[in-house]
Amino acid sequence: MATTSERRRAFAGPALLAQGHRPFFLFGSLWAAAAMTLWIAMLGGGVALPTVLDPVSWHAHAFLFGYLGAVTAGFLLTAVPNWTGRLPLMGWPLLALVLLWAAGRVAVSVSALLPVGAAAAVDLAFPLALAAVMLREIVAGRNWRNLSVWALLLLMTLGQGLFHLDALRGDYAAGGLGLRVALAAAIGMILLIGGRVVPSFTRNWLAQRRETRLPAPLGQFDGIALAVAGLALAVWTVAPAHWLATLLCLLAGVLQLIRLGRWVGHRTLAEPLVWVLHLAYALVPVGFLAVGLASVLPGLGSVTAAQHVWMAGAVGMMTLAIMTRASLGHSGRPLTASPAVAALYVLLLVSVMARFAEGLGAPGWLLHLAGAGWIAAFLGFALLYWRILTGPRAAVSS
Repeated sequence: MATTSERRRAFAGPALLAQGHRPFFLFGSLWAAAAMTLWIAMLGGGVALPTVLDPVSWHAHAFLFGYLGAVTAGFLLTAVPNWTGRLPLMGWPLLALVLLWAAGRVAVSVSALLPVGAAAAVDLAFPLALAAVMLREIVAGRNWRNLSVWALLLLMTLGQGLFHLDALRGDYAAGGLGLRVALAAAIGMILLIGGRVVPSFTRNWLAQRRETRLPAPLGQFDGIALAVAGLALAVWTVAPAHWLATLLCLLAGVLQLIRLGRWVGHRTLAEPLVWVLHLAYALVPVGFLAVGLASVLPGLGSVTAAQHVWMAGAVGMMTLAIMTRASLGHSGRPLTASPAVAALYVLLLVSVMARFAEGLGAPGWLLHLAGAGWIAAFLGFALLYWRILTGPRAAVSS
């Protein structure tokens, strides 16, 4: 009987459908650039989509559930087979899942033309299908350790459902409970998965260079820091303006900065593929601090601008970091970033900083700079990685 590796190599379909990260990273990045282009046009009054969502809520949905949903699917559909040792989803089943995701993007954007609730049903079909596929693989592979990741995926899906419920009731969905539930789940994934991969990849890279100072192993402090962050996210989700949420967010920010410092990221500056992981993770505690301070010191910026440190910053930078690295590793290419790839990280960082500065009261043109930086970063990824994601695996081993 053929092994999993042999069956994977025997796949004769399009390379784009050979592994989950290939179509979802490619189309997710293209959607990130296209949706931001549409958003800028909507701000200028040049475009009006036939959607029941107000423009800001459509913008939030497009990135938190559209873009992030695609990248999450690409990551999990590639990572779970590595965790379980089972065959990854490929071929026609993978294409069906991609089309389901694409249907959600179209349905939400033209929801005003559809029966009430139809767009929500189409949109939610994708994350529910992804959760079902992931649960099947975890159970079949008895990989119980990663049930926590599956639970966070379900929590994100719950947030997506609540987001639609807010919209159906005529509420401002972008400021509602659903968005906070989904955003908290996304940050939870970065805390959980990023807390594994950032020190692990850093340790591997430093060990190859025969460095003696390596990231601190996971221990009791990490558990405490994660527990405080989880509690802070839970309280913030339910009562974002409560003093306890402010206190816990500030404490979580400090603890996560200390945790990050234990991973010796300053020793990785020679390799962008590694230091960008530290930069992306750093935006999680910075987001905690920004959210906490914005609620008690309004002069430091709006709560929306603070949340963008998480949404555009931590989520955007971490997903770009994972996409650029995983696409190289799973295609058999060396794990090193070219200057062009490093430029993508800089463009996205400029975008995040410009968006936050605009929220502090800086000139409005910074909002357009933020949008341009975002578009350049993700369209740049699609262009640079097109051949990698659509072509055969390289003969050179990573």
